[in-house]
Amino acid sequence: MTSTQEARKSLAALLARETLSASVPRHSDVHLLDGGPHSQLLVVDGSRIFDVDAQTFLDIQTAVGDQNERAIPSLLASFGLQAWGRIGDLPAHVPVRALSLAVAQKCNLGCTYCYAQKGEFGDQPKNMPLDTAIAAVDLLLADASHGERINIAFMGGEPLRNRHVLRRATEYAANAGARRGLAVGFSITTNGTLLSVDDGDFFEEHGFSVTISVDGPKPEHDRQRPFKNGAGTYDVIMQRARPLLAQQRRMQVSARVTVTPFNSSLPKTLDLLVGEGFHSVGFSPMLYSPDGSGEMCEAELQLLLEEMIACGLAFEQHALRRSRYPFLNMINALRELDNGTHRPYPCGAGAGYLGVSADGDLVACHRFVGAENGRMGTLKGGLNQSRRQIWLRERHVEQQSPCKSCWARYLCGGGCHHEVLARGRDACNFIRGWLHYTIQAHGRLSRLAPEWQVADIPMPMP
Repeated sequence: MTSTQEARKSLAALLARETLSASVPRHSDVHLLDGGPHSQLLVVDGSRIFDVDAQTFLDIQTAVGDQNERAIPSLLASFGLQAWGRIGDLPAHVPVRALSLAVAQKCNLGCTYCYAQKGEFGDQPKNMPLDTAIAAVDLLLADASHGERINIAFMGGEPLRNRHVLRRATEYAANAGARRGLAVGFSITTNGTLLSVDDGDFFEEHGFSVTISVDGPKPEHDRQRPFKNGAGTYDVIMQRARPLLAQQRRMQVSARVTVTPFNSSLPKTLDLLVGEGFHSVGFSPMLYSPDGSGEMCEAELQLLLEEMIACGLAFEQHALRRSRYPFLNMINALRELDNGTHRPYPCGAGAGYLGVSADGDLVACHRFVGAENGRMGTLKGGLNQSRRQIWLRERHVEQQSPCKSCWARYLCGGGCHHEVLARGRDACNFIRGWLHYTIQAHGRLSRLAPEWQVADIPMPMP
């Protein structure tokens, strides 16, 4: 480890402790971020972030400490920050514009933590028939209007175990979308062991976003993501991924790292995968697995926050130098802050996005395949709008406790539905700590490089 990396790691550990303390919810309408002469105020209504002077910071801090609910609105009004009222407690009404197709509910890996229970979702291994995939595409096309964008994701199990249906469904959607003047986006999440150069050609032709699951350097990855016979997969994946990494132009090839207590050295993993040429690298903590394998506890999530902040500090340094460093978690967080993200749900599950099982069941998202609590109808019987509205009403962040009293609720949206329903909200402190850090990082970058915007960070294909 270089001296720079050691210094960054020490600073990250300090920042993690500070942000965990500073990000504890103290008021549901505002959140203060103490930066001395560069302090900030998050107004929860509208996800608006402001620089504040010392006196303003003290006035709001005093009102928050006094738990004076009436004082905060009056103070905000005195600053000209009237309420926006953009989010109520009613469920969203949005059309379905994205589907994930579980084209193969089977897998050639035996990952230790798989939410899909080795890719089979607790059932017999199966492939999605072509007519089911076509019916799913038709559902997506049914009420889409000229000029709109629709998205189709291929999931598993391992989707490349049903390559024929994946390709025919892609071609059908691309042609049907073109006839109707629709922009059609495609993506695939794969374990990478079955990739071929020909797959790369196909994905490049159709502009796929390709996400490959890679859990770090070879020892850590092989421990978590072996073949069913126990053999490691890292070397196979990288051998098959490298031609696609060299080829990507329209196609974008990213890495997704599932973080468990056994592969928590994130800066090392990030530099390794960035060096391999992945378009972006993102980390996702293991919060729920069917048998508890690899789940992260509170202490491990605190360590994860340190590692994430260390990666974020490296990103800040690269951004100030205007050099590319595709740490996806950081890029997404900063873009959402730039855009004023303000949402009552963590994602589009059950709203603008649905999953489709190999048998043609409609579910809230790909993680709910085979689960009764996320069922939304069938392709044959249609989307059950009543169940969908119940889902959206019950999963609304204002209906969640303790979310409705948390300053981060409209940035977080309440946490992954699948993980929360299965395990609860064990990651709240981690999420708030990460958001607190990224808000401060956004302020630093905006102040130290005024011309800087996330969209300006060079993200060309290699």
